[in-house]
Amino acid sequence: TGVVPFVALLLLQRRPVAGRALLVTGSGCPGHSLCRSNVQEQTRRQVALLNATAQDLFSLYLKCQGEPFSSESDRLCNSSSIFFPSFHVNRTSERKEVMVAMYKLFAFLNASLGNITRDQEELNPTAKELLDRLHNTTKTTRGLISNLTCLLCKNYNIFQVDVSYGKSSKDKSSFKKKQQGCQVLRKYVQVIAQAARILLPHLSPP
Repeated sequence: TGVVPFVALLLLQRRPVAGRALLVTGSGCPGHSLCRSNVQEQTRRQVALLNATAQDLFSLYLKCQGEPFSSESDRLCNSSSIFFPSFHVNRTSERKEVMVAMYKLFAFLNASLGNITRDQEELNPTAKELLDRLHNTTKTTRGLISNLTCLLCKNYNIFQVDVSYGKSSKDKSSFKKKQQGCQVLRKYVQVIAQAARILLPHLSPP
């Protein structure tokens, strides 16, 4: 537990570990002047892309895990027991509150995708399409986090956010690694759809 700036958080997000940083505001916002002029539109497109590709990623993941995941996904991929950042904002929430919630969500997701990708590189090294999609989704997520960082700094002078990360699957059995991956991706499909519905109106041109 501690105060960690965005730059350090972006490094932490590559590691599937637990960590927290306190939400504060101040005058030390790093890199806000580096925001691109179209950062808001780019953020909107990234959220829309993640939402549009989430279900296909989950379906391909199940296919590559083989049985029993292909035929018993409802039971094995039940996501009710896994940790995911709380997401209590809605369309009537203040834009600042929505942006902070989004940052927490995608920081967690980025770390989880890194966890899943590492496991799949070990368990399914020849599943090129799946690995490519995982890498592309991670790349989009990292770009989204960078843009959210800019928007939070530029618009609200927020440069530190309370972030939680899920547990690593590194020491689990092959079956448990596959199961944790499908649980996270199933939850991702549900949450990204909700996130898109809430965030996109806040990012649309006036």
